[in-house]
Amino acid sequence: MSQASLAPSDAEARIAVLEASLARANAALAARDLFFETLRGQIARMRRMQFGVSSEKLTREIAQLELALEKLETESAVPEIGAALSDTPGRPAPVRALPDHLPREEVVHEPASGACTRPDCGGALRRLGQDAHEMLDVLPVHWRVVRNVRPKYSCRTCDRIVQAAAPVKAVARGKATFATLAHVVVSKFDHHLPLYRQSEMVAAQGLDIDPHGRKP
Repeated sequence: MSQASLAPSDAEARIAVLEASLARANAALAARDLFFETLRGQIARMRRMQFGVSSEKLTREIAQLELALEKLETESAVPEIGAALSDTPGRPAPVRALPDHLPREEVVHEPASGACTRPDCGGALRRLGQDAHEMLDVLPVHWRVVRNVRPKYSCRTCDRIVQAAAPVKAVARGKATFATLAHVVVSKFDHHLPLYRQSEMVAAQGLDIDPHGRKP
């Protein structure tokens, strides 16, 4: 078969891939525009709520939303159509390896049966090798309660009571460990999550934490 006879089918396949990539890019752009419109509507509603009401918290939330919207619009000024259209035959996308420092959990997917599934066979299977691929997974923040127990002992000779010293607390009479406080501080100042937002996220896991530090 000559090269000339292969050209039309190759061109049709390339056009089909380009059309699919363009459809995906258009869908992504439509979703982005809908998200922007939702943010604009939320800002407009909050501005109407702000009218006649003096609220520092509401003003701060509006400013944060406007800043987030401006940043998103700036970053999306050049859509990723070029990246989508580059997904064509002959130009495979590079596969980036996941970082080596991440812990690995191996999940083995064995066949449903240890015998050949062909109806006319049913013979025993022998292992030839394996195929493996890695996927990036995430676990939600796992909250736990650390119960510090200090047993008391009495000396049989002098009846003196011996007990380990209480561990140092991050906050006097507080319930948060040093790790909890570090998590809150990093989330606020490095990830720009205000305390009220962190409180809402923690509440979704069944914990009631006052973002203003007031006791219940």
